[in-house]
Amino acid sequence: MTPVLSWALPLALLILMLAMACALVRLLKGPAAQDRVLALDCMYLNAMLTMLVLGLVYDSSNYFEVALLIAMLGFVGSTAMAKFLLRGEVIE
Repeated sequence: MTPVLSWALPLALLILMLAMACALVRLLKGPAAQDRVLALDCMYLNAMLTMLVLGLVYDSSNYFEVALLIAMLGFVGSTAMAKFLLRGEVIE
């Protein structure tokens, strides 16, 4: 690992955790359901990026597979929530 990565990756993890904490505050406090869905979307995106950074830190490909799984489930969850807010039901 290069010297730049040795300090940049922990800094990236710290910033991602801070962003996840901000999204959690919006998720719990959000005035509307749309705000809560966007906060949840932001949280899964931050979780995916955290897994990618951890994969770089530990030099393991397992973290990349977990990040791919989080991305797929987050997309499906966001789509289902948007459809529920739009129509009031997920399955027609």
